[in-house]
Amino acid sequence: MTAATRLLLALTLMTSASQFHRAALGVIGPELAADLGAGTALLGAANGVFFLALLLLQIPVGLALDRAGPRLTVAALSLPCVLGALGQGLAPDAGWFLAARFLLGIGCAASFMASVVLCARWHAGEGLTTALGRVFACSQLGILLAGAPFAWAAGLLGWRGAYALSAALTLGLAALWWAWVRDDPPDRPRPARPAESIGGALRGQLTVWRTPGLLPVLAMHLVGYAAMATVLAVWAGPYLAQVHGLGPGPRGAVLLGMGLALVAGLLVVGPLERRLNTRKWLVAGMAGGAVLVLLALAAWPRAPLPVAAGLLVLLCALSCYPVVVVAQGRSLFPDHLVGRGATTVNLAQTLGSAALPALTGWAVAAAPPAAAWPIAFATLAAALALGIAGYLAGRDAPPRPAGQRPAGDPAPAGLVVSASTSRGGGGRPRPAHRR
Repeated sequence: MTAATRLLLALTLMTSASQFHRAALGVIGPELAADLGAGTALLGAANGVFFLALLLLQIPVGLALDRAGPRLTVAALSLPCVLGALGQGLAPDAGWFLAARFLLGIGCAASFMASVVLCARWHAGEGLTTALGRVFACSQLGILLAGAPFAWAAGLLGWRGAYALSAALTLGLAALWWAWVRDDPPDRPRPARPAESIGGALRGQLTVWRTPGLLPVLAMHLVGYAAMATVLAVWAGPYLAQVHGLGPGPRGAVLLGMGLALVAGLLVVGPLERRLNTRKWLVAGMAGGAVLVLLALAAWPRAPLPVAAGLLVLLCALSCYPVVVVAQGRSLFPDHLVGRGATTVNLAQTLGSAALPALTGWAVAAAPPAAAWPIAFATLAAALALGIAGYLAGRDAPPRPAGQRPAGDPAPAGLVVSASTSRGGGGRPRPAHRR
Protein backbone atom coordinates (compact mmCIF):
# COMPACT_ATOMS: atom_id res chain seq x y z
CA MET A 1 0.00 0.00 0.00
CA THR A 2 1.47 3.36 -1.01
CA ALA A 3 1.84 6.27 1.39
CA ALA A 4 -0.79 8.24 -0.56
CA THR A 5 -3.28 5.36 -0.30
CA ARG A 6 -2.68 5.04 3.44
CA LEU A 7 -3.22 8.76 3.83
CA LEU A 8 -6.50 8.65 1.90
CA LEU A 9 -7.74 5.73 4.01
CA ALA A 10 -6.75 7.46 7.24
CA LEU A 11 -8.48 10.69 6.23
CA THR A 12 -11.59 8.81 5.17
CA LEU A 13 -11.78 6.84 8.42
CA MET A 14 -11.16 9.82 10.70
CA THR A 15 -13.60 12.15 8.93
CA SER A 16 -16.17 9.33 8.84
CA ALA A 17 -15.76 8.95 12.61
CA SER A 18 -16.38 12.67 13.05
CA GLN A 19 -19.52 12.46 10.89
CA PHE A 20 -20.67 9.43 12.85
CA HIS A 21 -20.29 11.15 16.21
CA ARG A 22 -22.20 14.18 14.93
CA ALA A 23 -25.10 12.09 13.67
CA ALA A 24 -25.27 9.13 16.10
CA LEU A 25 -27.84 10.82 18.31
CA GLY A 26 -31.02 10.88 16.29
CA VAL A 27 -31.54 7.15 15.83
CA ILE A 28 -31.50 6.39 19.59
CA GLY A 29 -32.67 9.81 20.78
CA PRO A 30 -36.09 8.87 22.21
CA GLU A 31 -34.76 5.91 24.24
CA LEU A 32 -31.77 7.92 25.46
CA ALA A 33 -33.89 10.88 26.58
CA ALA A 34 -36.32 8.58 28.38
CA ASP A 35 -33.57 6.69 30.21
CA LEU A 36 -31.94 9.92 31.38
CA GLY A 37 -35.25 11.37 32.55
CA ALA A 38 -35.10 14.26 30.09
CA GLY A 39 -37.42 15.49 27.37
CA THR A 40 -36.72 15.70 23.69
CA ALA A 41 -35.16 19.15 24.28
CA LEU A 42 -32.08 17.23 25.44
CA LEU A 43 -31.44 16.15 21.86
CA GLY A 44 -31.36 19.73 20.56
CA ALA A 45 -29.13 20.81 23.45
CA ALA A 46 -26.76 17.88 22.87
CA ASN A 47 -26.41 18.80 19.22
CA GLY A 48 -25.87 22.44 20.17
CA VAL A 49 -23.05 21.81 22.66
CA PHE A 50 -21.27 19.57 20.15
CA PHE A 51 -21.18 22.38 17.57
CA LEU A 52 -20.31 24.92 20.25
CA ALA A 53 -17.18 22.92 21.03
CA LEU A 54 -16.31 22.77 17.33
CA LEU A 55 -16.72 26.52 17.07
CA LEU A 56 -14.62 27.35 20.13
CA LEU A 57 -11.77 25.07 19.05
CA GLN A 58 -11.34 26.31 15.47
CA ILE A 59 -8.79 29.06 16.18
CA PRO A 60 -6.69 26.92 18.59
CA VAL A 61 -6.86 24.01 16.13
CA GLY A 62 -5.61 26.26 13.33
CA LEU A 63 -2.61 27.26 15.42
CA ALA A 64 -1.90 23.63 16.30
CA LEU A 65 -2.14 22.46 12.68
CA ASP A 66 0.46 25.02 11.63
CA ARG A 67 2.80 24.61 14.63
CA ALA A 68 2.50 20.90 15.55
CA GLY A 69 1.17 19.46 12.29
CA PRO A 70 -2.04 17.55 11.49
CA ARG A 71 -0.71 14.14 12.54
CA LEU A 72 0.04 15.14 16.14
CA THR A 73 -2.95 17.50 16.47
CA VAL A 74 -5.57 14.91 15.51
CA ALA A 75 -3.83 12.18 17.52
CA ALA A 76 -3.84 14.39 20.65
CA LEU A 77 -7.51 15.29 20.22
CA SER A 78 -8.39 11.61 19.86
CA LEU A 79 -8.14 11.32 23.65
CA PRO A 80 -11.05 13.70 24.43
CA CYS A 81 -12.91 12.15 21.49
CA VAL A 82 -12.65 8.65 23.00
CA LEU A 83 -13.46 9.91 26.50
CA GLY A 84 -16.47 11.84 25.20
CA ALA A 85 -17.82 8.83 23.30
CA LEU A 86 -17.37 6.62 26.38
CA GLY A 87 -18.82 9.31 28.67
CA GLN A 88 -22.05 9.30 26.67
CA GLY A 89 -22.50 5.62 27.42
CA LEU A 90 -21.75 6.10 31.13
CA ALA A 91 -23.93 9.21 31.60
CA PRO A 92 -26.19 8.93 34.69
CA ASP A 93 -28.13 12.11 33.85
CA ALA A 94 -28.65 14.78 31.21
CA GLY A 95 -25.94 17.11 32.55
CA TRP A 96 -23.29 14.39 32.33
CA PHE A 97 -24.44 13.52 28.83
CA LEU A 98 -24.17 17.16 27.68
CA ALA A 99 -20.66 17.41 29.16
CA ALA A 100 -19.68 14.23 27.28
CA ARG A 101 -21.04 15.66 24.02
CA PHE A 102 -19.02 18.84 24.54
CA LEU A 103 -15.87 16.76 25.12
CA LEU A 104 -16.69 14.74 22.01
CA GLY A 105 -17.00 17.97 20.00
CA ILE A 106 -13.54 19.01 21.18
CA GLY A 107 -12.17 15.67 20.04
CA CYS A 108 -13.69 16.02 16.56
CA ALA A 109 -12.65 19.65 16.08
CA ALA A 110 -9.57 18.99 13.95
CA SER A 111 -10.65 16.06 11.75
CA PHE A 112 -11.95 17.91 8.72
CA MET A 113 -9.48 20.80 8.86
CA ALA A 114 -6.59 18.35 9.15
CA SER A 115 -7.88 16.81 5.92
CA VAL A 116 -7.78 20.21 4.22
CA VAL A 117 -4.20 20.83 5.37
CA LEU A 118 -2.97 17.36 4.41
CA CYS A 119 -4.70 17.41 1.01
CA ALA A 120 -3.15 20.83 0.39
CA ARG A 121 0.33 19.42 1.13
CA TRP A 122 -0.08 16.16 -0.79
CA HIS A 123 -2.31 17.31 -3.68
CA ALA A 124 -1.53 20.94 -4.49
CA GLY A 125 -2.90 22.96 -7.39
CA GLU A 126 -5.65 21.55 -9.54
CA GLY A 127 -5.61 18.20 -7.73
CA LEU A 128 -6.70 19.76 -4.43
CA THR A 129 -10.44 19.95 -5.07
CA THR A 130 -10.54 16.38 -6.38
CA ALA A 131 -8.71 15.09 -3.30
CA LEU A 132 -10.97 17.03 -0.93
CA GLY A 133 -14.05 15.89 -2.82
CA ARG A 134 -13.04 12.24 -2.47
CA VAL A 135 -12.36 12.56 1.25
CA PHE A 136 -15.58 14.45 1.99
CA ALA A 137 -17.62 12.08 -0.20
CA CYS A 138 -16.22 9.03 1.56
CA SER A 139 -16.83 10.66 4.94
CA GLN A 140 -20.57 10.28 4.35
CA LEU A 141 -20.00 6.65 5.32
CA GLY A 142 -20.05 7.87 8.92
CA ILE A 143 -23.56 9.26 8.51
CA LEU A 144 -24.74 5.97 7.01
CA LEU A 145 -23.21 4.04 9.93
CA ALA A 146 -25.01 6.34 12.37
CA GLY A 147 -28.34 5.13 11.00
CA ALA A 148 -29.39 1.49 10.70
CA PRO A 149 -26.04 -0.07 11.77
CA PHE A 150 -25.92 1.99 14.98
CA ALA A 151 -29.58 1.23 15.65
CA TRP A 152 -28.78 -2.49 15.26
CA ALA A 153 -25.84 -2.18 17.69
CA ALA A 154 -28.04 -0.33 20.18
CA GLY A 155 -30.66 -3.07 19.90
CA LEU A 156 -28.03 -5.71 20.61
CA LEU A 157 -25.97 -3.92 23.29
CA GLY A 158 -28.28 -1.16 24.48
CA TRP A 159 -27.55 2.48 23.65
CA ARG A 160 -24.91 2.63 26.39
CA GLY A 161 -23.09 -0.39 25.02
CA ALA A 162 -23.31 0.99 21.49
CA TYR A 163 -21.66 4.23 22.60
CA ALA A 164 -18.95 2.26 24.44
CA LEU A 165 -18.31 0.29 21.25
CA SER A 166 -17.99 3.56 19.31
CA ALA A 167 -15.36 4.71 21.83
CA ALA A 168 -13.32 1.53 21.32
CA LEU A 169 -13.51 1.85 17.54
CA THR A 170 -12.47 5.51 17.72
CA LEU A 171 -9.42 4.50 19.76
CA GLY A 172 -8.50 1.97 17.08
CA LEU A 173 -8.89 4.58 14.34
CA ALA A 174 -6.60 6.92 16.28
CA ALA A 175 -3.92 4.22 16.30
CA LEU A 176 -4.29 3.76 12.53
CA TRP A 177 -4.08 7.53 12.07
CA TRP A 178 -0.77 7.68 13.92
CA ALA A 179 0.62 4.72 11.98
CA TRP A 180 -0.48 5.81 8.50
CA VAL A 181 -0.40 9.62 8.39
CA ARG A 182 2.63 11.71 7.58
CA ASP A 183 2.43 15.48 7.39
CA ASP A 184 4.37 15.75 4.12
CA PRO A 185 4.80 13.53 1.06
CA PRO A 186 7.89 11.30 1.18
CA ASP A 187 9.04 12.38 -2.28
CA ARG A 188 9.04 16.09 -1.53
CA PRO A 189 11.20 17.88 1.03
CA ARG A 190 9.37 19.39 3.96
CA PRO A 191 8.74 23.04 3.03
CA ALA A 192 10.40 25.70 5.13
CA ARG A 193 8.09 26.88 7.90
CA PRO A 194 9.38 29.79 9.93
CA ALA A 195 9.73 29.21 13.66
CA GLU A 196 7.07 31.12 15.58
CA SER A 197 6.60 32.18 19.14
CA ILE A 198 3.09 32.17 20.57
CA GLY A 199 2.92 35.89 19.94
CA GLY A 200 4.06 35.39 16.37
CA ALA A 201 1.45 32.68 15.88
CA LEU A 202 -1.28 35.04 17.08
CA ARG A 203 0.01 37.74 14.75
CA GLY A 204 -0.21 35.17 11.98
CA GLN A 205 -3.90 34.74 12.81
CA LEU A 206 -4.37 38.49 12.41
CA THR A 207 -2.60 38.25 9.06
CA VAL A 208 -5.13 35.63 8.02
CA TRP A 209 -8.03 37.94 8.84
CA ARG A 210 -6.44 40.76 6.81
CA THR A 211 -5.82 38.56 3.74
CA PRO A 212 -7.24 40.12 0.54
CA GLY A 213 -10.03 38.05 -0.94
CA LEU A 214 -11.01 36.35 2.33
CA LEU A 215 -14.33 38.13 2.92
CA PRO A 216 -15.97 36.98 -0.35
CA VAL A 217 -14.94 33.39 0.43
CA LEU A 218 -16.39 33.70 3.95
CA ALA A 219 -19.64 35.14 2.56
CA MET A 220 -20.15 32.09 0.36
CA HIS A 221 -18.98 29.54 2.92
CA LEU A 222 -21.32 30.99 5.55
CA VAL A 223 -24.41 29.83 3.64
CA GLY A 224 -23.30 27.43 0.88
CA TYR A 225 -23.22 24.19 2.83
CA ALA A 226 -25.63 25.36 5.53
CA ALA A 227 -28.52 26.00 3.11
CA MET A 228 -28.41 22.42 1.81
CA ALA A 229 -27.71 20.88 5.22
CA THR A 230 -30.65 22.74 6.77
CA VAL A 231 -32.97 21.15 4.22
CA LEU A 232 -31.39 17.70 4.45
CA ALA A 233 -31.05 17.49 8.23
CA VAL A 234 -33.94 19.64 9.46
CA TRP A 235 -36.75 20.31 7.00
CA ALA A 236 -36.86 17.60 4.32
CA GLY A 237 -38.28 14.91 6.63
CA PRO A 238 -41.07 17.05 8.15
CA TYR A 239 -41.87 18.51 4.71
CA LEU A 240 -42.27 15.07 3.15
CA ALA A 241 -44.36 13.89 6.11
CA GLN A 242 -46.70 16.88 6.39
CA VAL A 243 -47.16 17.80 2.74
CA HIS A 244 -46.87 14.39 1.08
CA GLY A 245 -47.87 12.09 3.94
CA LEU A 246 -44.78 9.88 3.71
CA GLY A 247 -44.02 7.44 6.51
CA PRO A 248 -40.54 6.78 7.94
CA GLY A 249 -39.55 4.24 5.27
CA PRO A 250 -40.35 6.33 2.18
CA ARG A 251 -38.99 9.45 3.87
CA GLY A 252 -35.76 7.61 4.55
CA ALA A 253 -35.54 6.55 0.90
CA VAL A 254 -35.79 10.17 -0.28
CA LEU A 255 -33.24 11.31 2.30
CA LEU A 256 -30.90 8.51 1.22
CA GLY A 257 -31.25 9.67 -2.38
CA MET A 258 -30.37 13.19 -1.29
CA GLY A 259 -27.26 11.96 0.50
CA LEU A 260 -26.14 9.85 -2.45
CA ALA A 261 -26.64 12.82 -4.79
CA LEU A 262 -24.32 14.88 -2.59
CA VAL A 263 -21.69 12.12 -2.70
CA ALA A 264 -21.95 11.92 -6.49
CA GLY A 265 -21.57 15.67 -6.78
CA LEU A 266 -18.47 15.67 -4.58
CA LEU A 267 -16.84 13.05 -6.80
CA VAL A 268 -17.65 14.96 -10.00
CA VAL A 269 -16.94 18.57 -9.01
CA GLY A 270 -13.12 18.20 -8.92
CA PRO A 271 -12.76 16.98 -12.53
CA LEU A 272 -15.32 19.62 -13.59
CA GLU A 273 -13.26 22.34 -11.93
CA ARG A 274 -10.13 21.16 -13.73
CA ARG A 275 -11.91 21.08 -17.06
CA LEU A 276 -13.45 24.56 -16.71
CA ASN A 277 -10.40 26.04 -14.93
CA THR A 278 -12.49 28.38 -12.82
CA ARG A 279 -13.55 28.28 -9.21
CA LYS A 280 -15.53 31.50 -8.97
CA TRP A 281 -17.92 30.84 -11.83
CA LEU A 282 -18.31 27.15 -11.06
CA VAL A 283 -19.33 28.04 -7.49
CA ALA A 284 -21.59 30.88 -8.61
CA GLY A 285 -23.29 28.72 -11.24
CA MET A 286 -23.98 25.79 -8.92
CA ALA A 287 -25.06 28.04 -6.05
CA GLY A 288 -27.34 29.95 -8.42
CA GLY A 289 -28.89 26.65 -9.47
CA ALA A 290 -29.47 25.79 -5.80
CA VAL A 291 -31.24 29.14 -5.32
CA LEU A 292 -33.55 28.34 -8.24
CA VAL A 293 -34.36 24.92 -6.76
CA LEU A 294 -35.21 26.48 -3.38
CA LEU A 295 -37.38 29.10 -5.08
CA ALA A 296 -39.18 26.34 -6.99
CA LEU A 297 -39.91 24.52 -3.72
CA ALA A 298 -41.11 27.80 -2.18
CA ALA A 299 -43.35 28.66 -5.12
CA TRP A 300 -44.76 25.13 -5.54
CA PRO A 301 -44.63 23.47 -2.11
CA ARG A 302 -47.40 21.02 -3.01
CA ALA A 303 -45.80 19.83 -6.19
CA PRO A 304 -46.40 16.14 -7.03
CA LEU A 305 -44.20 13.88 -4.96
CA PRO A 306 -41.87 12.85 -7.83
CA VAL A 307 -41.26 16.53 -8.64
CA ALA A 308 -40.71 17.50 -5.00
CA ALA A 309 -38.37 14.56 -4.37
CA GLY A 310 -36.49 15.32 -7.59
CA LEU A 311 -36.00 18.94 -6.53
CA LEU A 312 -34.68 17.88 -3.13
CA VAL A 313 -32.23 15.45 -4.72
CA LEU A 314 -31.16 18.08 -7.27
CA LEU A 315 -30.53 20.57 -4.45
CA CYS A 316 -28.03 18.18 -2.86
CA ALA A 317 -26.36 17.34 -6.16
CA LEU A 318 -25.79 21.04 -6.85
CA SER A 319 -24.60 21.73 -3.30
CA CYS A 320 -21.24 19.98 -3.67
CA TYR A 321 -19.55 23.30 -4.49
CA PRO A 322 -18.48 24.21 -0.90
CA VAL A 323 -15.48 21.92 -1.41
CA VAL A 324 -14.43 24.27 -4.25
CA VAL A 325 -14.82 27.22 -1.87
CA VAL A 326 -12.50 25.44 0.59
CA ALA A 327 -9.90 24.98 -2.16
CA GLN A 328 -10.22 28.63 -3.11
CA GLY A 329 -9.80 29.66 0.52
CA ARG A 330 -6.66 27.56 0.81
CA SER A 331 -5.19 29.30 -2.26
CA LEU A 332 -5.22 32.62 -0.39
CA PHE A 333 -2.63 31.59 2.21
CA PRO A 334 1.06 30.62 2.21
CA ASP A 335 2.03 27.21 3.53
CA HIS A 336 2.89 28.33 7.05
CA LEU A 337 -0.61 29.84 7.52
CA VAL A 338 -2.69 27.13 5.85
CA GLY A 339 -3.97 25.63 9.12
CA ARG A 340 -5.09 28.98 10.50
CA GLY A 341 -6.51 29.93 7.12
CA ALA A 342 -8.50 26.70 6.75
CA THR A 343 -9.99 26.91 10.24
CA THR A 344 -10.87 30.58 9.73
CA VAL A 345 -12.77 29.68 6.57
CA ASN A 346 -14.40 26.79 8.43
CA LEU A 347 -15.64 29.19 11.13
CA ALA A 348 -18.02 30.64 8.58
CA GLN A 349 -19.49 27.24 7.73
CA THR A 350 -19.86 26.32 11.40
CA LEU A 351 -21.64 29.60 12.17
CA GLY A 352 -23.91 29.21 9.17
CA SER A 353 -24.76 25.61 10.06
CA ALA A 354 -25.93 26.81 13.47
CA ALA A 355 -27.62 30.04 12.34
CA LEU A 356 -29.64 28.97 9.28
CA PRO A 357 -31.67 26.24 11.03
CA ALA A 358 -32.48 28.72 13.81
CA LEU A 359 -33.34 31.47 11.31
CA THR A 360 -35.69 29.27 9.30
CA GLY A 361 -37.21 27.93 12.52
CA TRP A 362 -38.06 31.44 13.68
CA ALA A 363 -39.45 32.32 10.24
CA VAL A 364 -41.67 29.23 10.17
CA ALA A 365 -42.86 29.79 13.75
CA ALA A 366 -43.95 33.34 12.91
CA ALA A 367 -45.74 32.32 9.70
CA PRO A 368 -49.31 31.06 9.25
CA PRO A 369 -49.35 27.26 8.89
CA ALA A 370 -50.30 27.42 5.22
CA ALA A 371 -47.26 29.59 4.45
CA ALA A 372 -44.73 27.70 6.57
CA TRP A 373 -43.01 25.73 3.80
CA PRO A 374 -42.87 28.56 1.23
CA ILE A 375 -41.32 30.79 3.89
CA ALA A 376 -38.80 28.14 4.99
CA PHE A 377 -37.53 27.50 1.46
CA ALA A 378 -37.66 31.19 0.46
CA THR A 379 -35.66 32.17 3.56
CA LEU A 380 -32.91 29.74 2.60
CA ALA A 381 -33.00 30.96 -1.01
CA ALA A 382 -32.61 34.57 0.14
CA ALA A 383 -29.70 33.72 2.45
CA LEU A 384 -27.94 31.82 -0.32
CA ALA A 385 -28.53 34.64 -2.83
CA LEU A 386 -26.96 37.13 -0.41
CA GLY A 387 -23.96 34.82 -0.04
CA ILE A 388 -23.56 34.68 -3.83
CA ALA A 389 -23.72 38.49 -4.03
CA GLY A 390 -20.91 38.81 -1.49
CA TYR A 391 -18.87 36.09 -3.17
CA LEU A 392 -19.09 37.69 -6.62
CA ALA A 393 -17.29 40.75 -5.25
CA GLY A 394 -14.10 38.68 -5.08
CA ARG A 395 -11.71 37.51 -7.75
CA ASP A 396 -11.46 34.11 -9.38
CA ALA A 397 -8.77 31.67 -8.25
CA PRO A 398 -8.41 29.21 -11.15
CA PRO A 399 -6.68 25.96 -10.25
CA ARG A 400 -4.01 26.45 -12.93
CA PRO A 401 -2.68 29.38 -14.98
CA ALA A 402 -4.55 30.32 -18.14
CA GLY A 403 -3.30 28.36 -21.12
CA GLN A 404 -1.97 25.41 -19.13
CA ARG A 405 -3.60 22.11 -20.00
CA PRO A 406 -5.47 20.06 -17.39
CA ALA A 407 -3.46 17.33 -15.67
CA GLY A 408 -3.47 14.22 -17.82
CA ASP A 409 -3.83 16.07 -21.14
CA PRO A 410 -0.89 15.65 -23.49
CA ALA A 411 1.36 18.71 -23.62
CA PRO A 412 2.55 20.09 -26.99
CA ALA A 413 5.91 18.86 -28.16
CA GLY A 414 8.77 20.78 -26.63
CA LEU A 415 6.93 21.63 -23.41
CA VAL A 416 6.93 20.01 -20.03
CA VAL A 417 4.69 21.08 -17.18
CA SER A 418 6.09 21.89 -13.78
CA ALA A 419 3.73 22.12 -10.82
CA SER A 420 4.07 24.82 -8.19
CA THR A 421 2.83 23.87 -4.76
CA SER A 422 3.58 27.00 -2.78
CA ARG A 423 0.08 28.51 -2.67
CA GLY A 424 -2.23 25.86 -4.07
CA GLY A 425 -1.91 27.11 -7.66
CA GLY A 426 -0.78 25.38 -10.81
CA GLY A 427 2.56 25.70 -12.47
CA ARG A 428 3.53 27.39 -15.74
CA PRO A 429 4.66 25.53 -18.86
CA ARG A 430 8.37 25.92 -19.52
CA PRO A 431 10.44 24.92 -22.53
CA ALA A 432 11.95 21.48 -22.33
CA HIS A 433 15.71 21.30 -22.19
CA ARG A 434 17.00 20.10 -25.52
CA ARG A 435 20.16 18.14 -25.71
